[in-house]
Amino acid sequence: MTRVKICGIRDPETAVEAAKAGADFIGMMFAESRRRVTPQECYDITEALKAGRQQHGALAEFDGPSRGDVSGSSWYGAWNDAIEQGLMRWRPLIVGVFADQDYAEVNDIANAAGLDLVQLSGDEDTAFVSKIERPVIRVVHVAEATSAIDIYDEAAPGSAAGLMLDTGGAVRGGSGATFDWEVAAEVSRRWPLMLAGGLTPENVGAAVAQVRPWAVDVSSGVETDGKKDIEKVRAFIRAAKGVKVDR
Repeated sequence: MTRVKICGIRDPETAVEAAKAGADFIGMMFAESRRRVTPQECYDITEALKAGRQQHGALAEFDGPSRGDVSGSSWYGAWNDAIEQGLMRWRPLIVGVFADQDYAEVNDIANAAGLDLVQLSGDEDTAFVSKIERPVIRVVHVAEATSAIDIYDEAAPGSAAGLMLDTGGAVRGGSGATFDWEVAAEVSRRWPLMLAGGLTPENVGAAVAQVRPWAVDVSSGVETDGKKDIEKVRAFIRAAKGVKVDR
């Protein structure tokens, strides 16, 4: 079943309802964005989501591979298994989204907020990823000319725990536009990935059927007048998880 990340959450009520609807990841924006959370909003959301974690501990832990533990071709698959194990115990996992920020700031916020995962949506390179203390979901921005080979080169295994493909452009942390899904489908046949960029309740089923991603990510596609619409969130999750795919 395809995993779902609901991003750009700013209040605990929406976070809890999204989790009840089947969201596997809740994303909060710490990069520059109209959806950027304040410290108080972040605290309220994490407290609400972690209320049921006492039996397993407040922070998710992942037994993922280190450099040299697995071959390059197996890296993302091994981390995928580790995150899946985490989802079985701590769902939903809490993801903080950052873009082009200082690595010390990212680590400080991740530690203070108790984030499970860090998503890097800027131009961070492999050296930057290696300095982040939490497991990293690295975003590769797919432009019109981007090929699967370009993505393999940019996201070479060995540092990030997960890979997300999003639409290229000036907007970091979510553009609201789609890109060529065939490129994503080619990469998905090699590595598990998260698919983002212009997904909605209306098109996510087709995206899952074509790309067969491990997970999908949405923010603006489940909003009405700039705010999360819980009915759209529920519809998106139903559509994404309702497609049967063989992986």
